[in-house]
Amino acid sequence: MEPILIDLRHYHHGELPEGFRQLLLDVHADVYADRMDDPFIQRFAWFVDHWSGMPGFSCVVGYDEGEAVGYAYGAPLVEGREWWREHLDPVPELSSTFGVSELMVRPRWRKTGTAERLHLALITDRSEALAVLLVNPDHPKVQALYESWGYRQVGLRQPFADSPRYAVMVREVTSPESATA
Repeated sequence: MEPILIDLRHYHHGELPEGFRQLLLDVHADVYADRMDDPFIQRFAWFVDHWSGMPGFSCVVGYDEGEAVGYAYGAPLVEGREWWREHLDPVPELSSTFGVSELMVRPRWRKTGTAERLHLALITDRSEALAVLLVNPDHPKVQALYESWGYRQVGLRQPFADSPRYAVMVREVTSPESATA
């Protein structure tokens, strides 16, 4: 399928429009329509509230003729307390980290380049040196997609008792020169 034109809109902590939370929940419900009986999936509203309440929260939503087709969001992680650190020895000298929490694209817009556009719009121009995310290794095509974007697996982590065990993936966001500027 050819790439389609998507209008990308950026949203930030403290500047979220009315209905923003529900928009994220609606896209999530569409993406996970066949798994909404999973208790971990059902807790997604908590994750939206948690991440959107973090200082530095950033979200990019893609629209096709006014319809939300997907989004990517995350926030800077607390320096020295990032959950990827236990998997790297030595830890990179420049280790400020942006946590990519969610990247979702509605089924109709998959395989159009939308996921990559959302991801790049989210992490481009970040001041952090690294981006980190979790991906379910039971979805090797998704993990391979992240690897094609420069991520590498550094370990495995199960953040919640009822969550899957995820691959911890890290990539450099900024060059050493721009991270110290």
